[in-house]
Amino acid sequence: MVDFNFEREVRTPYSEAYAILEDDRPIGRADIHFASNVVHVTLVVDESVTQEAVQEIIDTIDEDMADAVGINRDEFIIHVFQGRETGVFSDSSFGENGKEH
Repeated sequence: MVDFNFEREVRTPYSEAYAILEDDRPIGRADIHFASNVVHVTLVVDESVTQEAVQEIIDTIDEDMADAVGINRDEFIIHVFQGRETGVFSDSSFGENGKEH
């Protein structure tokens, strides 16, 4: 069993976003969206994460995070993407013509 930590980055009335850490190293991100009776999750993990670890992350999201909001859900849908991060971009990072400040 792998020990993951989830750090909430954003919370709205209908969604949450978490950084996923293993030993304080970021290994992924989970975006959870709550619709009427459906929970939609987009899970993005580093290419080094094993399928067993992916399943553990999914189980944690399902059991500890999605159920914690207290909605009666009929369906839990999760999309998993695996690869490497190429950067984090925001409006404040770029000036005119898309060039960095």
